[in-house]
Amino acid sequence: MSLIRASGTIGALTLVSRVLGMVRDMLVARYLGAGLASDAFLIAWRLPNLFRALFAEGAFSAVFVPMFNRTMAEADKDDPGSGKAAAVLFAEQVLSVLFPFLVIFTIIMMIFAAQIVWAMTGGFPDGGPQKFALAVDLTRITFPYLALISIVSLLGGILNSLDRFWVNAAAPILLNICMIVAVLVFRGATPYETSYTQAVAVTVSGAMQLLWLMWACAREGVVLWPRMPRLTPRVKQMLILILPAALGQGAIQFNLLISTSLAARYLQQGAVSYLYYADRLNQLPLGLIGIGVGTAILPALSRQIGSGNEGAAKETQNRAIELALFLSLPAAVALCVAATPLIRGLLQHRVFTPADTIGAASALAVFSLGVPAYVLIKVLTPGFYARQDTKTPVRVALFSMLFNLVGNLILIWPLGHVGVAAATAFSAWVNVIILYWLLHRDDHLQADARLMSRGARIVVASAVMGVALWFMGPYSDHYMAGSFLTRVIALSLLCGGGALVYAVAIFGLGAYRLSELKALVSRRK
Repeated sequence: MSLIRASGTIGALTLVSRVLGMVRDMLVARYLGAGLASDAFLIAWRLPNLFRALFAEGAFSAVFVPMFNRTMAEADKDDPGSGKAAAVLFAEQVLSVLFPFLVIFTIIMMIFAAQIVWAMTGGFPDGGPQKFALAVDLTRITFPYLALISIVSLLGGILNSLDRFWVNAAAPILLNICMIVAVLVFRGATPYETSYTQAVAVTVSGAMQLLWLMWACAREGVVLWPRMPRLTPRVKQMLILILPAALGQGAIQFNLLISTSLAARYLQQGAVSYLYYADRLNQLPLGLIGIGVGTAILPALSRQIGSGNEGAAKETQNRAIELALFLSLPAAVALCVAATPLIRGLLQHRVFTPADTIGAASALAVFSLGVPAYVLIKVLTPGFYARQDTKTPVRVALFSMLFNLVGNLILIWPLGHVGVAAATAFSAWVNVIILYWLLHRDDHLQADARLMSRGARIVVASAVMGVALWFMGPYSDHYMAGSFLTRVIALSLLCGGGALVYAVAIFGLGAYRLSELKALVSRRK
């Protein structure tokens, strides 16, 4: 499967998931608003979401997939046809160590949930004991999701190694379906009661995702049987690599965790919710582009580097960067310029007020400045992981997290939650710049002439689209607080108009030809 086709498969299913996620967030905003119940639930949801990002979209993809593929290739070389069985045995050995650890870890986290929430929020100085107690209850309900989603990640890594990308990419859809059903069917009479149904839905979705991945693996002839835990040399190697890989891949999520904690401690009630809703829209391009491209190029890079074909590896990363810029730059410009009409049209209803719209939109406009950086991190880090270098990305990630913390402490006082968003966006760019410089320094990546030329044209085309959206925004914003149908039409015209302007600019500037875009989605060897 070609890079573009694999990325497109993942991206298309991620699009379905993110659209459903947007529906979920619209319903959560409608029935939870941006107050006590919403802030408490989002704090409880932050840690499970962090682990999902670290494992499902990070560490297992970065470490387990190359090791699984290498085990399969080495076994096939010694005994043709035995590779899959050897790789499955390795996966069973990993599961035998992972499962008991997850059970113990989850129990400990549930016991000490109050201490964890206090460490994250300082006890919610703005919300009082009721808000803190609610956050602790919801955290205990959502914590089992951590164990479930970690095993899902292991099974998803196996399916990705077998080029069954779509199954793992479809799993998050179940999370959104569970939370949508919970808020529509089982919600309480108040936001306080509804927050409990959302927390239960999170853990139920983890069980459903696990069953889905187990069924898909069984169809591929992969059934993992429990074994006595044993630290084999390969398992030890994976455990050594996986922690720095998780930290390296999770820099963005750790930065958001820091930002959320500071907002809960020092800002007014609702700030946590403003940052969450802004981040949800901001993460849409990352899910559609960064995760798809990053997941698709890792097996290819592993094979190319393993065979000593550095030239092909450089070509793969250049084209991945080009694709990432082609899709992420216009997304960043659109989210920045049209932040207010987008938030108003999607979220402003019932208990989500016009003031909440302004608060979330201001955070979104600043968050969006980092969208290309968030995507490029996912594209650049496979260049290290494919070479079994997990330490370098984690050092860079730790530096960017320190930069984010300092930026937060400097900007949170004069700018409030907008300062938190700014520090997060700037730290992502620091991460990207250092990652690229290190790859370039070691002669693993050089921007070729095609990337430089097309990159410049993509920047100009995005700017043209931004100007068009700037003029369209005030007219569309007028209709964003209307009926559901009016909102849908206004949002469609705004997004469709921006996309049309961008397409015309791309072709007019010669960044791409129509024949080239058609070739991108065709199946190639």
